[in-house]
Amino acid sequence: MTRFRIFCCLLLCLGIGQGSFALQVTGLFAHRIAVANESPAERDRAMREAFAAVILKVTGQDRWLAHPAIEQARQNAQNFVQAVSYSSETLRVEIDPEQEIDPDNPPPTTREQRYIDVDFSSQLIQDLLTNAGIPIWDSNRPSVLVWMALQDATGNRRMMTGDVDGEIINLIQEIAADRGLPVIFPVLDFEDRQNLTADTIWSLDEAAIRTASARYGADSVLAGRLHFTATGELVGLWQFLFQDNVTVFDGLDTALQSYLEVPLTRITNELASYFAILPGEDQLSSVRLRIDGVGDLTAYSALVAYVSSLGLVETVTTAAVDGTRLELQLGLLGNPQQLAELIALDRDLIPIDNTAASENPFMHYRWTR
Repeated sequence: MTRFRIFCCLLLCLGIGQGSFALQVTGLFAHRIAVANESPAERDRAMREAFAAVILKVTGQDRWLAHPAIEQARQNAQNFVQAVSYSSETLRVEIDPEQEIDPDNPPPTTREQRYIDVDFSSQLIQDLLTNAGIPIWDSNRPSVLVWMALQDATGNRRMMTGDVDGEIINLIQEIAADRGLPVIFPVLDFEDRQNLTADTIWSLDEAAIRTASARYGADSVLAGRLHFTATGELVGLWQFLFQDNVTVFDGLDTALQSYLEVPLTRITNELASYFAILPGEDQLSSVRLRIDGVGDLTAYSALVAYVSSLGLVETVTTAAVDGTRLELQLGLLGNPQQLAELIALDRDLIPIDNTAASENPFMHYRWTR
């Protein structure tokens, strides 16, 4: 008997389970806020603001900020704080080119900005949300690939690129980070430009966009077109591809940040509604996971760590060992269908013949690490 099988047999006898610990999206329970000083009043204000930011990241939906339990807890945000620290950053001051400058007393070109970093207790926040009946979005979240075609007031059209459109990309990243949403952008190399053009994105050609996006393995795709009009308006159209669903909606604004907030808020709400769960005794369930390709102790340890990191998984117990095949009994805060959707976000477990809705007594995968 190999060391691996001996080790697994010991686990079977002892009934050792593993808890959830790994994070895919980091920083969900921490936030940085700019402050004017370190006074108690400013610190309390910053804690309340950071608390709201954390609730948004953990739930994915800003509608929960208006929940009475959250509003009440926000007023006592310090009760949920685990650690606080201050830091400073030197920022560049933009000078108005039309401003008259006194050569003997030039304006400063930099200023110091003070920040407070607030870390909240994940357990206290999760308990608050659970008691309030608010679903929690696990840290293992679907990625969103973003394509955009831009058109200026003269009709010139092009694809959004990092070297030219840094402001748009930075805003998208900041808005997505505020919601705990992982976004990625195409590299726009030769292959991308062969598969898609600015006109193709502008027409929101679903088939072409899906084909071009396949190489990135993203879990969803947001494609948009944005027209900068001569009157200063931002007019566009968005297409969101998630699984087999296609959603198209328009955009209209005069400010770039608020224009981009609308689609990112909308798709985050949709993804959070799909994946977030409400832990509770009535949702506890059990499922058997059969996994092939587990050849040694290293693979076993990596597999158990990965499965344990899935937010739905409450307990993991080794149930059977047969060569390189391992069976795990999982205690879930949810149901097998939700687990299948969560596993599908990664590429570590490849389904063999299982569907959560089938009559199979187990879910069958192959370990690919």
